[in-house]
Amino acid sequence: MKPDIIPASPERIADLHLSLSEIQARVQQSSHSNATLVAVSKYKPAGDILACYEAGQRDFGENYVQELVDKAEQLPPDIRWHFIGTLQSNKAKILASIPNLHTIQTLTSAKAATSLNKALPIDRSAPLNILLQVNTSGEDSKSGLAPLTPTSQASESELVSLAKLIISSCPRLHFQGLMTIGSLTESLASDEKENQDFTTLKESRDTLKGILEKEKEAGKLDGRWGDEGGHLVLSMGMSSDFEAALKAGSDIVRVGTGIFGERQKKGEI
Repeated sequence: MKPDIIPASPERIADLHLSLSEIQARVQQSSHSNATLVAVSKYKPAGDILACYEAGQRDFGENYVQELVDKAEQLPPDIRWHFIGTLQSNKAKILASIPNLHTIQTLTSAKAATSLNKALPIDRSAPLNILLQVNTSGEDSKSGLAPLTPTSQASESELVSLAKLIISSCPRLHFQGLMTIGSLTESLASDEKENQDFTTLKESRDTLKGILEKEKEAGKLDGRWGDEGGHLVLSMGMSSDFEAALKAGSDIVRVGTGIFGERQKKGEI
């Protein structure tokens, strides 16, 4: 039996609807108005998510496996869940059990990829979307694969190898694109220059796409990736810099605080 959802108060619902509508409007008014807005709901109660769902939001992001499992059991099955936390291969089976898990944005290892592919149900309605996380800032505190540069060595990189593995050997996964978190310093930088992390991710995407297309033309790679046109999706930008990310061409932005506010204290609804 599913646990009952404690509804948000009328005041909280009104605040959430206002915040959500403001963020949605800012996305729609951007130069990349068709980008996907992922509402990052970590630590937030199911009642908050339900309030946003009832206002039309469908894409939500969670950082912790068990929290995602618990919320997915409670909330409507047409929510598109995005896992955006650190992915450990031993958690792959648990994540794979969530029927409406839409995307994992933080894949960084072949072991996790093969574990997910093995654990996903054969009768799943669609392959699980995968973004590879890239550490564009080079910070030790950030997870992710090394970015690509347009050099002859790029084709031998871990990022390229993992993308090719997913495309060729993981039929229950769909390689969709790249994701980065980036540095706080860059996100707070002046609007006069483009965030270097965003530039690095775009360069990595372009280099990777070129390598994949070349190998496919040579008959060395069989499969599909990206969206219907073969475009590799970029996920970059959060509450503090999502508009700059959209200006830079991001296809997905992840906004938590801008919608839900700061993390609430225990006992608050």
